Amino acid sequence: MLKVAIVDGQGGGIGSYIIKSLREAFGDKIEIIALGTNAAATANMMKCKANKGASGENAILCCVKKVDLIVGPISIIIANSMMGELTPKMAEAIGSSEAKKFLLPITQEDVEIIGFEKEPLPHLVEKLILRIKEEFHV
Repeated sequence: MLKVAIVDGQGGGIGSYIIKSLREAFGDKIEIIALGTNAAATANMMKCKANKGASGENAILCCVKKVDLIVGPISIIIANSMMGELTPKMAEAIGSSEAKKFLLPITQEDVEIIGFEKEPLPHLVEKLILRIKEEFHV
């Protein structure tokens, strides 16, 4: 079974939307692990039917080694992003994980991704679902 880690911080709104959409698209064919930079983000993602959830730096460091796919906003690989919630150790662990990473070009940081058109979250998640189907044949 495909193990997917959804990483988000602050209120977990982006992660919650991703999890809800993945559940609708894949049902129980994938295992979803909600990884929040804080307990509030994890709790909100768990409400959207993640299989498991964990919060904080150590949880993220441990869990990203054990999944097939990591999904989240591009901020999850930027040290000190999400108002400082995403620590340098978290960014390094996510970036160094052997898991495939599908990152959405959404950031509140002073980072601009050149060459990408801004799209609403629902459109990005539609593309994410298609990419998961293509890559993992789920």
